[in-house]
Amino acid sequence: MKLLVLILLLPACLAHLNVYLSSAEVWRLLGLTAELFYVRDGQINFYALNFVVPVPATIGELHFTWQSLTRKPLPYTLNVELVRTHVDSVLPQDAMHPPTLNISSEGYVPTEPQTWRVDLPCTHTVAAEVDITISLNVSIGSSSTTLHFRRKKICLKEAPKPAVRVDSVPHAPTSADIFYAGAGCAGGALLIAAVTAAACRARARKLRRARSDEQDAHAFLPDSSCKSAASYTSYRRPTSLPAAASEEKARDLQQRIAELTIQRCRVRLRSVAMEGTFGRVYRGTYADEEAREQEVLVKTVAEHASQVQVSLLLQEGCMLYGLHHERVLSVLGVSIEDQTAPFLLYPWNSTWRNLKLFLLACRGVAVGGAVQGAPPPPLTTQHVVRMALHALDGLSYLHSQHVLHKDIAARNCIVDENLRVMIADNALSRDLFPADYHCLGDNENRPIKWLALEALTKRQFSPAADVWALGVLLWELTTLAHQPYAEVDPFEVAAYLRDGYRLQQPANCPDELFAVMAYCWAMSPDDRPTLPQLQIFLRDFHTQLTRFV
Repeated sequence: MKLLVLILLLPACLAHLNVYLSSAEVWRLLGLTAELFYVRDGQINFYALNFVVPVPATIGELHFTWQSLTRKPLPYTLNVELVRTHVDSVLPQDAMHPPTLNISSEGYVPTEPQTWRVDLPCTHTVAAEVDITISLNVSIGSSSTTLHFRRKKICLKEAPKPAVRVDSVPHAPTSADIFYAGAGCAGGALLIAAVTAAACRARARKLRRARSDEQDAHAFLPDSSCKSAASYTSYRRPTSLPAAASEEKARDLQQRIAELTIQRCRVRLRSVAMEGTFGRVYRGTYADEEAREQEVLVKTVAEHASQVQVSLLLQEGCMLYGLHHERVLSVLGVSIEDQTAPFLLYPWNSTWRNLKLFLLACRGVAVGGAVQGAPPPPLTTQHVVRMALHALDGLSYLHSQHVLHKDIAARNCIVDENLRVMIADNALSRDLFPADYHCLGDNENRPIKWLALEALTKRQFSPAADVWALGVLLWELTTLAHQPYAEVDPFEVAAYLRDGYRLQQPANCPDELFAVMAYCWAMSPDDRPTLPQLQIFLRDFHTQLTRFV
C-alpha cells in the first residue's frame, strides 16, 4: 500500500518540472549534440538516473538546467555528498575538496530555464575515482520527491589540462569574423607556402635515403615503433623498418615458429569451416605424442597464395603465442613442411563460433546466403553488456602483457554456447571478411571503419586506439553486426570523424550504453576512458539491469 501511494505521489510532485542537461553540456561530457532529460514534463527517465556518469579528470564542474512549469516557483533543497573512492586506503576528502554550488542549497526552482553549477575541485594529492551523489528534493504541498544524480569523478595527482567550459561553445560566425579570418589566412598562406616548399624538398631527400636503407629489410614483419606505445608489441606489418629491426623481428618470428612447430602427420582435417579467396579455415583434430586427440581449428592458405599472404598468416597468427587467459584464444601450434602451405592450429570446441557470424545469425543472416539452422535466441541488453565485459577482460590482459591488438572487432572474437567471448588474432580476417577492410591507395588493407582517428590518419596506435575499436565492437554487439558507417565512403571516413560525426545510436540501445560508446570515440586519446574505468561503468550498468530482471 505504501508503495502504491509513493507511485501515485511521484508524478504529482514532478508533474510541472523539467530537469535536464543542455546540448552544450551533453556535447562536453559525451560528445553528442542532444539534450538529456532526467525529468521531462514530470516523466522521470529512470535509466538516466540509475547510470553513474563518469566525469573525466579534465572536467571540474557539472551543469544542470531546470525549470518550473507551474505559474510559481517550486521549493527545493540541494545536497552534494562524497560517497566513497575505489581505493581502499584513500578517503573521498583526500582526493577532492568539498563540492560547491553556485546557487543556494535551499530555494525555489524558477519558472524560466536556469543553469546551475556544481564545482568538483580535486586536491591533486592522490589519484582516485570518487563517487558523488547530487540529491535534489522538490516539494509541492505536503508531498516531496528526491532525485539522485550519481557521478564518478576522476582525480589525478597532477592538475590536468583545462577543459572547455560550457559557456565557451563555438558561436555562429559573423561577417566580421569571416573578414578577419580571411585576411589572417591570406597573410599566413604566403608564409606557409614558403615553409611547405622547403619542407617538401627536405622530405624528398630524406625519403630517397630511407628507400635505399629499406631495400634489404624484411617487408612483412610487424611494426612496434608507434610513438605513443613504443613498449607495446605491434600487431601489423609496417610500410618501412630499419634493417636491424627487421632482422631482429625476423629472428623473433623464427624462434616462435620453432617453439610451436608440430608434425603435420598428427593433424587431421575434417571439414571446411570458412573459405576466402586464398585463405581457408578447417575443423579438425590434433593428436599429441601420447595419441590423445583434441579438436582444433586450422588456418591455412591455398596453393595459389603468394609469399606475402603466407608471411602475413604466420606473423599475425603467432602474435598471441605464449599468452594464456580464459578470454584470449592463442595459437596452439604451427606446422610448416616443404612445398606445402603452413598450418596454424588453435584449440577449438564444437560449440564455439565466430562472433560476427553468430551476430549475423541472430538476425537471420549467414555469410554466403542461406541461413543454416534456426537462428540463436535474441540477445538482450544484459547479454550484450556481459559479452562486452568478457572482451574487456581479454583486452585488459593483452595490455597488461604490453600487446596492442590493433584490430578489435566482432570478426576477431569467438563466442561459445554460454555467450562467453574470447579475443582472437586477425589472421586471415582480411580474406574472410573483405568488406571490413579497405585499401586507401597505400597498398595495405586496413579496418578503416574500426580505427581511431589518430591510427587512421597518422598510424599512431596506443591502448586508447584499442579502446576506440572496443566501442565499435560494442556497437556491433548492439546492432547484431551491422556494418559501421555503411553510408560513408572509406576515403571519407577520416574527414567524417574529424568533423565530429560518429556512429548513430542503435535502435533499442539504452542511453547509458550508448554513452559508454561515445566516451570510447572521444577525439583526443587522453579523453577516452581506460579499460579499468570501462569495466567499472559496464559492471555498474549490468548490476542496474539485473535489478529489473
